[in-house]
Amino acid sequence: MQTLESASASNRGLLDGVDERTRLAGSNRMEILLFSLGCGEVFGINVFKVREVTLTPKITPTPHMPQGVRGVISLRGSVIPVIDLACFVGTAAPPEQSGSTLIITEFCGRIQGFLVNDVDRITRVEWDQVKSPDAALTGSDGVVTAITRLPDGRLVSILDVEQVLASAFGEPGVPDIEAISGGADLNMLFVDDSATARRVISAVLDKLGVRYQQSANGREAWEKLLGLAAQAQTEGVALNQRLQLVLADAEMPEMDGYVLARTIKTDRRFDGIPVVMHSSLSSHANGAMARSMGVDAYVAKFDGPNLAATLRALLRAPKRSQPNQPRAEG
Repeated sequence: MQTLESASASNRGLLDGVDERTRLAGSNRMEILLFSLGCGEVFGINVFKVREVTLTPKITPTPHMPQGVRGVISLRGSVIPVIDLACFVGTAAPPEQSGSTLIITEFCGRIQGFLVNDVDRITRVEWDQVKSPDAALTGSDGVVTAITRLPDGRLVSILDVEQVLASAFGEPGVPDIEAISGGADLNMLFVDDSATARRVISAVLDKLGVRYQQSANGREAWEKLLGLAAQAQTEGVALNQRLQLVLADAEMPEMDGYVLARTIKTDRRFDGIPVVMHSSLSSHANGAMARSMGVDAYVAKFDGPNLAATLRALLRAPKRSQPNQPRAEG
């Protein structure tokens, strides 16, 4: 029988070369770790969020754990909560058929383990082949953020792990934030495929008092930006008089944030409009890649005060104030 130590070493080999994989950013490709929950369906998670894969060690139940959180484990000196993914995905797999493998993840400044039935392999996908799911099928709080198809025809559901954390531990709160003077004259666009992230960003922007539009993926955001650029051109004004900032997630279906940022920064129509990348991926390599695409700042997700401070420093009122418009929701 394979020991916990040998299995952990073997599975960590799946993740060797993560820094090298970071170079995929900007190519509109990503790598996902495929796994199952014992129900026959294939799920995926971005490799950048995975620290290691191991056989499930002994889990210690603790009092008052939220539903779906099995307990905690001790891993190399750290106490890590263990989340049973099957409880949040709604699979029909019996409990005894799931939980033999643990995926240790790190994102949004937290480390946690996800219980799964089995890990398959890492595969590379094109973001333009990753599609947003139909809201009617997933619901507004669904944990599936995107769907793609493998070469063998199987569909893969890519999980919104930020929503999983919010469901397990509660949605991140937004502290009191001082409004920006003249915020009603400022307009920005933000884009994120996570419903949880969009709610948190909206709460921060509401407190700042700025107007905004929102999109759920990079291609949708780019189409909105093209529409704004065409309208500004028709009206004979610089676009930066109508739009003062773009806030983009890194991982998104159809067009990722790196490609969106590079596309904006290489189009003269968007001169003078800062681009901020807002990501749950915390590695230095991801931040460096974002900066190489020309972004003006890289901010970790779910840190409301830091996001507010970054936006406050970059938002600049247009030279001529435009008439106030109703808040637009994308």
